[in-house]
Amino acid sequence: MTDCCLKYLEVGKGVGARSIAARVRAGAAPGLLWLGGFKSDMQGSKAQALDRWAEAQGRAMVRFDYSGHGESGGTFAEGTIGRWLDESLAVFGTLCRGPQVVVGSSMGGWLALLLVRELARRAGPGAATAAGMVLIAPAVDFTEELMWKRFSPEIRRQIEDTGSWSRPSPYSAEPYPITRGLIEEGRRHLLLGGMIETGCPVRILQGVNDPDVPWQHAVELTSRLARDDIVLTLVKDGDHRLSRAEDIERLIAAVAEF
Repeated sequence: MTDCCLKYLEVGKGVGARSIAARVRAGAAPGLLWLGGFKSDMQGSKAQALDRWAEAQGRAMVRFDYSGHGESGGTFAEGTIGRWLDESLAVFGTLCRGPQVVVGSSMGGWLALLLVRELARRAGPGAATAAGMVLIAPAVDFTEELMWKRFSPEIRRQIEDTGSWSRPSPYSAEPYPITRGLIEEGRRHLLLGGMIETGCPVRILQGVNDPDVPWQHAVELTSRLARDDIVLTLVKDGDHRLSRAEDIERLIAAVAEF
C-alpha cells in the first residue's frame, strides 16, 4: 500500500493552538472522512482497512487524529467535544474536496452528526458536502448518557471537587482522565433531546454485545434521525470495536453503497 501524504494542520490561536496530524489520500469522489473514537487514532484497524479499500477503489480518503490523540499535538485532558468538533470542521474544510462519506466510530459517530449539522449551517458555493454517513457504535451524547448518568455519587463528587477522575479502560493499560470540562462542555452538544437532520443517508453498525454503547442506544438514535434512508444493522455477536474481519467487511459494504 502506498503511504498517504502526512499533513499537519494548525487549529486554534494563542494558548489554544494545536497541530493536527492528518493522512490524505488523493482520489475520486465521493471521498471518505474518518472520525475516530475516544482515545483512538487514525492507525486503528478499521481506519487502515478503509484506507486500503479507498486506494484499491481509487477513492479519496482523509483520516486524522484529534488533539491529544495519536500523532497530533495538544493534551488529551484538555479535550472536549467542542474542541474536537472544531478540529473535525477544520480538517473537513481544508483537506476534503467535493462530496464525502463521513465515517464515525464511537465518539466519532457523535462528532460526525455534529459535523454535518454545522456544515449545513455554513453551506456555501463549492464547499465540500456530506453524501452519506456510516456510524459504527455511535456514542452520541456519551458524556452525559453513558458517563455522567451512570457514574456513582462518589465519582461525580470527585469530578466536581477535583476536576478529574481516572477511569480504568479495557483498551489501555493506563486509565483515561474524565474531566469536569469534558462533561460540562459536552452538554452544549447533546442531540438526543430532539430530531436530528443529517441531510444525507445514514448507515449504522452496532454490536449487540457492546459493553460501552448498548444496542438500545443505537435504536434510540435511529428513532431521532429525521430522514427515511436510515439503516441500522445489529451484529448479534459484535462487540464495541467491530474490528473483526467480518465486521470490517460489513463496514466496507456500507461505505461502498455511496
